[in-house]
Amino acid sequence: MNYKKLLLLLLFSIVLPQRDVGANTTNDEPLTGKEMGRRQSIDGIAAFVGDKTILKSDINQALSMAIFQRRLNPNNDGDKILQLKQEIVRSVVNRKVVLMMAELDSIVVLDKEIDRTLEDQINNIIAQAGSEAAAEKALGQPLRVFRREYWYDIKDMMIAQKYQQRLIGKVSVNKNDVVSFFKSYRDSIPPFPTMVKLRHLLVKIEPGSEQVNKTIALLKNLRKKILAGEISFEEVATQYSQDPGSKNSGGSLGFVRRGNLVTEFESIAFTLKPGEISLPVKTEFGYHIIETQEIVGERIKVRHVLLSPPLTDGDESAAYEKALSLKDSSKTILAFISTIKQHSMDDQTKENGGSLGWVDPAKYPIPEFGLVLGQINQNECAGPIQSEYGYHLLWVEASKPGGGADLSKHWNEIETLALNKKRGEWFESWVKGARKNFFINILD
Repeated sequence: MNYKKLLLLLLFSIVLPQRDVGANTTNDEPLTGKEMGRRQSIDGIAAFVGDKTILKSDINQALSMAIFQRRLNPNNDGDKILQLKQEIVRSVVNRKVVLMMAELDSIVVLDKEIDRTLEDQINNIIAQAGSEAAAEKALGQPLRVFRREYWYDIKDMMIAQKYQQRLIGKVSVNKNDVVSFFKSYRDSIPPFPTMVKLRHLLVKIEPGSEQVNKTIALLKNLRKKILAGEISFEEVATQYSQDPGSKNSGGSLGFVRRGNLVTEFESIAFTLKPGEISLPVKTEFGYHIIETQEIVGERIKVRHVLLSPPLTDGDESAAYEKALSLKDSSKTILAFISTIKQHSMDDQTKENGGSLGWVDPAKYPIPEFGLVLGQINQNECAGPIQSEYGYHLLWVEASKPGGGADLSKHWNEIETLALNKKRGEWFESWVKGARKNFFINILD
């Protein structure tokens, strides 16, 4: 196995036994010609796994997503797409096997977890496409339809992953395993990047009270006009809302599950009666007026108008000066952590002292960090550094050397690669054995 294949093994959570895609098996025994013909005549079915069916539409949807994400061109990449389809069929069959085994072990995931993962997937698609409109064009359907249909696929994926993690958790490596792995793959392991252990404090650039009051007043006036029948909610959203994802659909967010909206927005939306419009509500995105249209259990159909108060040069200067003053009180790591917990505006890292863990400066999502980390002294507060999020103070606690794989320098990283390889091979074998428990017939 070369290292490229090893990476594929590590990236795909369900490892696929290599079988002919066209094989038709009943516990690895072939079907009779009569049985095969009868099954293949059933329109829309790609495969049978036990008493479950896999639809061609499911395969085609997964294939469309994969083509889009890998930027393949159907006119030029026909062979690659055919191979990709075969891989997807094997993957879907194996996932169905894992799901049926997970069902026997009563593995479940919460709806909130599914909603959160689905939104992350959709945001990734939008980011790759460049806009929601481009994403919908690439997917061939509106995002609200994709969101509804793909929810169950995400659920299956998460159950399969949870079950897999439970199974492979018992697989471990010892020192000899790591050394043996390194000897086998040292020439194909790419160089490791230099890593830094980083903390940060964020000061956001916030609008002043004058602009906030103007925004709230405008939203109150628009709400008043809607209630008086002078203008419709849809017209207000289209004309005024600064939410690019909903303004062209009259502010509609469609049906959303509880837990999928920011807390401040959701707490108001679920308390409104259908048809009721809220007063301005503040969230991290700005100020909203919200109309709840329908509530069905834990799902809500809602629309909104979003306005963000404009920022001024004075607002930016105030944020910079605040960051500078916080830097002056951060002479030691303990003082910096204390300052972070009191003043940082990054809610995700505030409570853990601003820790970002070990990061690769060249690939960190905030590019400004990568530009300055090579110039920052270890164990001292640096900044303020401006990004799209505001002003940051940074503290480099430690660093790890990069370069070619070396057991003395990169033991932990190499150990992780060795463990993932061993777990992948173990799970591949497990799936192969689990397949024998079910009738499997691939038609497409």
